[in-house]
Amino acid sequence: MSDKLSETKKWLERLIAFDTTSRLSNMELINAIQSYLTDINVNTRLTYNSEKSKANLWCTIGPTDIGGIVLSGHTDVVPIDGQTWTKPPFEMTEENGKLFGRGASDMKGFCAILLAMAPELKKKSLKTPIHFAFSYDEEVGCVGVRGLITDVIENLPLPSAVIVGEPTLMKIVGGNKGGRAFKTTVRGVPGHSSEPSRGANSIMAAARIINYIESLQNELEKVATPDCLFDPPYTTFDLGIIEGGTANNIIPEYTNFNWGYRSLPSENPDLLEEKIRNFISNTIEPQLREVSSLANVATELRNDTPPLIPDHQSPAEHLIRHLTGLNESGTVAFGTEAGLFQQAGIPGVIFGPGSIQQAHQPDEFIAVSQISECIEFMDKLFDWAENNTPL
Repeated sequence: MSDKLSETKKWLERLIAFDTTSRLSNMELINAIQSYLTDINVNTRLTYNSEKSKANLWCTIGPTDIGGIVLSGHTDVVPIDGQTWTKPPFEMTEENGKLFGRGASDMKGFCAILLAMAPELKKKSLKTPIHFAFSYDEEVGCVGVRGLITDVIENLPLPSAVIVGEPTLMKIVGGNKGGRAFKTTVRGVPGHSSEPSRGANSIMAAARIINYIESLQNELEKVATPDCLFDPPYTTFDLGIIEGGTANNIIPEYTNFNWGYRSLPSENPDLLEEKIRNFISNTIEPQLREVSSLANVATELRNDTPPLIPDHQSPAEHLIRHLTGLNESGTVAFGTEAGLFQQAGIPGVIFGPGSIQQAHQPDEFIAVSQISECIEFMDKLFDWAENNTPL
């Protein structure tokens, strides 16, 4: 265990040093991983974004003619902008049983474990293949993994299950909320602020839409059922960015804001979108067009990520229960790539080291004890893959 833990720390230090904030390329990190895997005779395949500035990496250890188990982790991290760190975010710091650095828990810690254990895994005579899937742009809507999944479906045997190693404190998570993200742009009519009746204030129109979204949130909270598996037990809205206006004495012509919602798997996300679009078209746009026919509201769907629908009988959950003895399966409110795998016919479960409470925070860390617990699980999984027939 000590050697595996030491190698994992070395890999985590190396991975954290790559600034893979989603707005940047991840190619230096991917190239380093590919080179390492090539050196131990593991073949890899890459799928790129349209500019080839980012890539997913897929590799298979073991037989290549059957499905096997996917171990999935994303390589991008969220920004450190506006956060106050007491430790260098892109250098690993070990202190009091914790490993600090951006991405330590979300989710370079999981990736580091896989890479540290790859040489040992390569030496095994696996009956069930183990696949590594390292994706880009998970943090901005699970963008990259879609190309990876398409490549697998079109060109490779369909895997039997996927374990997405998001931080769950090594507890089984069988479901997560889905999510949609939108950008709404309000075009008003500019003018001098001393004559507001001659213009159409885009900020005020945007505020009315936002207030309506807030009222929907309040309604959903009121009708939430206490026995719901999710916390919070209702669909939640988010609004993270708003921009508009040029000066206090000019009626603002344009305002845009980014918003979205995380919906329960049991709910139809189309209904919420329809309500908001209807409010805009029936209430907001007529008021704007009283001033000018050019005034309008445009809402763009920027991302749609499906939920992971709980399936306690899935091969993914069954395998982890078998290896760990764990019985309970929980749910999480945050989004993951697991629903996309499930939608593609690959049963998924979320199960990984670290806590989501540290993710996206300044001084992000993962406990060394969590790394060790995950290494122990991987030992069991790899032994099972060597000695058992495929699922």
